[in-house]
Amino acid sequence: MIGISADFDPVHLGHVKLIEKGREIGEETGDKVVVYLNKGYSANHAPFFTPFEARKDMALAAGADKVVGIEGLHHRLTLAYSVPIRIAMMIEDEVVDYVDAANVSTPKIVKYAQKFVKQGIFVGIPRNLPNRNVIRWFAVNEFLKNKYGRNMNFHIIPEMTFNGKISGREIRKSIIENEMEIPEETKELLPKTTVKILQREIKKGTVPENRNWEIIKKRMNTYSRPNLMNISYLNGNAINEIIKGRVYRDEESIWATFRRAGYGPVLTRLAISAIEEKVTREEVVKLMKSYEEKGVIPKEQSVDKVIERSFYVANNCEKGELASKANEKFRSDPNIKIDNVPLFIDAGLYLTKFETKILKRNLNGNPKEKKESNEIIPQIYINKDGKLSCEIRVENKKIKTNLRLHSKDVTYIRYILDSQFIPVSAKIMHKKEGFRIRIFIHNK
Repeated sequence: MIGISADFDPVHLGHVKLIEKGREIGEETGDKVVVYLNKGYSANHAPFFTPFEARKDMALAAGADKVVGIEGLHHRLTLAYSVPIRIAMMIEDEVVDYVDAANVSTPKIVKYAQKFVKQGIFVGIPRNLPNRNVIRWFAVNEFLKNKYGRNMNFHIIPEMTFNGKISGREIRKSIIENEMEIPEETKELLPKTTVKILQREIKKGTVPENRNWEIIKKRMNTYSRPNLMNISYLNGNAINEIIKGRVYRDEESIWATFRRAGYGPVLTRLAISAIEEKVTREEVVKLMKSYEEKGVIPKEQSVDKVIERSFYVANNCEKGELASKANEKFRSDPNIKIDNVPLFIDAGLYLTKFETKILKRNLNGNPKEKKESNEIIPQIYINKDGKLSCEIRVENKKIKTNLRLHSKDVTYIRYILDSQFIPVSAKIMHKKEGFRIRIFIHNK
């Protein structure tokens, strides 16, 4: 088969060129052109402008032989993780040739991609690289050759231009700004079949698809710090900005909060999608681990590697090295190995006599003996001052306290929490020296 992977939102003349190139290859090989069409959320982690069935009709009308829907990935994973999954799916479907477009030559794409293939990591591809997403696809395709013993043949055609690059974003914007009428100049960028299908969907009221802003605002207005910490792609800084920015009444105030937290547009869309769909850290890690076990996710991007990096940075900070330098050193040197990375840390508490009395009353057995309680479940979070804290709910009360930790352990746990997807949980323990919180770092 000949594969194309895209959003096609909507299908424009540049997309038609991809399909035409696919059909040209098919005339020589006898293979069908199959479009792997994103469904649910786009590769940019946002809802689509055009419904899936309409985009499917557009692709088939433009000459594709078949459309395969890809869903469940783009509100849960960054492209560094979703692209390997999508390419693996295509290789397993016996796609032999893959068609894409770029405004740089194939030799340059190969040159850029080799660096990432060698490192075995596809996170953090510089934004200033031209056609960085095509580079990522090419690099991952080369990486997966080790698993499958084969990969797809890439066919890169020039990006189509019409008074500049043809952009789906600009096409959508022009329609919205024209009160949901397709401007004549926009029609010049679209095949007639797309225009017809778009007009049909506009008449039906299915365009544009929208987020559920009411549920997003409700959760951002009401969730506690511990509850927000369970949502994937929210780090401590973002959560504090969310709390500070309340009350949310419109979309712009939400975007402004994430800008203040240092989030770019792509990560903001992913974080908002995670809030909208209530995507938990545990859910993301389980999904990642399932593909790690299949050999699809590079080892250097594995959950265990992220945990190792957090511990490495904590150790090096203890020795006086800057966290940013230690982080970069670990990322750039795949030969760094960390043994015996702790998956739990014990922390002390700052409790009043009254709070201590409540906890003793709710723990079974002799309070002087070491006990664990499965009934009282502490929740870990970062407070407004950036301190690691926990919340314990007992007897319809909330006990909130900072955690007593060694500085190295603080750095380690903070890096875990700021990974944005690795979950932690906690248990309260009663030891001879008093109450302790055991923080568990989950890698499964």
